Amino acid sequence: MKKTLPWSPKQIPLMLAPMQGLTNRALRSLFIEWVRPDVVFTEFVRVRPGSKQAISDADKKEVAFISGGAPLVVQLIGRDQEALIAATHDVQELGAEHLNINLGCPYGRMTSHSAGGALLKDPTGLPKTLEALRQEIQGSFSIKMRAGYENPRQVFELLPIFEETGVDFIIIHPRTVVQKYGGEADHSITKEMRQQTKLPVIANGDIFSAAKAKQVLAETHAHGLMLGRGAIADPLLFERIRGKAPATSSPAERADELRRYLQELLRRYKELFCGDMQILCKMKEVLCQINDPEFATSIRNLKRSKKINPFCDLIDQIAPETKATALT
Repeated sequence: MKKTLPWSPKQIPLMLAPMQGLTNRALRSLFIEWVRPDVVFTEFVRVRPGSKQAISDADKKEVAFISGGAPLVVQLIGRDQEALIAATHDVQELGAEHLNINLGCPYGRMTSHSAGGALLKDPTGLPKTLEALRQEIQGSFSIKMRAGYENPRQVFELLPIFEETGVDFIIIHPRTVVQKYGGEADHSITKEMRQQTKLPVIANGDIFSAAKAKQVLAETHAHGLMLGRGAIADPLLFERIRGKAPATSSPAERADELRRYLQELLRRYKELFCGDMQILCKMKEVLCQINDPEFATSIRNLKRSKKINPFCDLIDQIAPETKATALT
């Protein structure tokens, strides 16, 4: 059975996290072209029990779009074993080589229907499901998870299950499901996981700067990093961590970076999505991740924009705030 990891053995991979509503094929291709993450993930692919199609046609398009330069991992989210197996067959027929199961999503219907992070609330069926999936998955098989549902040490009860069922690597966001994004990611849990399992451990959570990335690697000895909100706010974070871009940019440089990022993403979104409202909604999901105080007015105005042409003009006008601007 082929079980090749989606990165080379001597590499410390930097991965672009799966983020619902954000890591669509347009954004992934932009990141690959600009900063070349070592591994990229789809948004989660919803697996629908009792349906003629385990996954939607829209999700199939996302799975089938493989942009050269970075391995693509398809993340499945669901609860029904037979539907998950059917989805596994579907995505592999579309060319997927690496599959991931979501055990971390703290939001929405998927949680209320015992998928994503809610599977940790009652994980009794996990061993059987993971074992069945491992038999069907030809390439790498990974888990992305929270540290637990309510108990942040729950992960240590699950590590033996992951090892015994043939999981290839684990991505850990060391918060609980009920925490959502409150508090801080506790990477002492990441460090302890690294000590307790032979499986590769990828650290995820609250990595917003090159300095934080290096700190997490040094303290946890994780095999790699997954970048989510920090990377969506600043794609250059990948290159900053690698030392190929400055650790921080000057306000003027950051303004140039933001203009270029948003202009290019908008161009790609116009090709992917239909209608001004859908395009603007998708752009605003990205803007919600950008929290630079020096650009608060520019970002706020962009979020309020309701038409494409004024939105484009506002992108061109992005500039650092002066004290006078901030007071208006």
